[in-house]
Amino acid sequence: MRLRRPAGWAGLPLVLLFGLAAPAAATDLAAHRAIYELHMESSRSAEVAAASGTMAYEVMDACDGWAVRQRLQMTLTNRDGQDIDMISEYTTWESKDGLHLRFRTKQTTDQAVTSDLSGAATLAAAGKPGEAHFATPEDMIKALPAGTLFPMVHTEALIRAAKAGKKFLALPLFDGTSANGAQDSSIVITRWGAGTQSKWPALAKLPSGRFHIAFFDRNPESMEPDYEVSLRYWENGVADDLDMDFGDFVMSGKLAEFKLLPHRC
Repeated sequence: MRLRRPAGWAGLPLVLLFGLAAPAAATDLAAHRAIYELHMESSRSAEVAAASGTMAYEVMDACDGWAVRQRLQMTLTNRDGQDIDMISEYTTWESKDGLHLRFRTKQTTDQAVTSDLSGAATLAAAGKPGEAHFATPEDMIKALPAGTLFPMVHTEALIRAAKAGKKFLALPLFDGTSANGAQDSSIVITRWGAGTQSKWPALAKLPSGRFHIAFFDRNPESMEPDYEVSLRYWENGVADDLDMDFGDFVMSGKLAEFKLLPHRC
C-alpha cells in the first residue's frame, strides 16, 4: 500500500503507506474502501512518548485507470507531553497499463503545510525508462530508470511473485511522494497460501501472504532504508495486519472498516 517516503514531519522520518490494490490483470483484485486504526508498537527515541492515528484508504475503478485517495492522520506525543497533529493526504490516478501516473501529496503539521508535491509521470513502455514532471514545489523533471513501476503495478507484481512461489524481489518504484524521484524497493515474501482467518468474509476465503518491504533512496551512499513495512496481502490486493517502521518508532495498523466497491466498467 504503499509505502513510501514523503518529506519529514517535524524532523521525524514519516512515510506514506498506500497502494493496497492493483490492476485486475492476472487476478481479479479489488476496488475497496478501508479504514485502519493505528497504535504505537514501540519507540526507539525518547522524543516520541506515544502515537496514535487512523488511515483512510480508497481505490476506485475509474475505467481506464485507478483513482486512489488516502488520508493518514497521526498524533504524536513528545517527552514533554505536547501533542503534534500531522496529516498527510495523497491522491493519484494511474492508468491500467501502468504507463501514466498523476499524483498529489500534501502534508501538514499542526495545520502548517510542510510538504506539497504534485505532477505527472510517464513511462515509454513497460520496462522502459520514463520521466516525472513535478508542478510543485517547483517545475522540474526527474528521469525514471528502466523497470520503474508505479504503485498499482508494483503491488500487482508483489502478489504475482508470491503466487509464483518467489521469496525475494527488488523493484524500482515511483509513487510521487518524494521530489527525489524513484526509489528502490526490496521485498521478502515469507509465506503464501490459504487458511488464514479473517473477520471479513470477502477476505477469509482468499489466499494471503506476509510481505516485508524496505524502501531505499537510489543514492549509492544510502545503506539504510528510508522506511520499512510488514503486512499481509490478500489475493484481491487488500492489506491488513500492518507494522510500519518509521525509524524513531513503529506503528501497528489494524483493519477497522472494510467495504468492497463495484468495478463500474
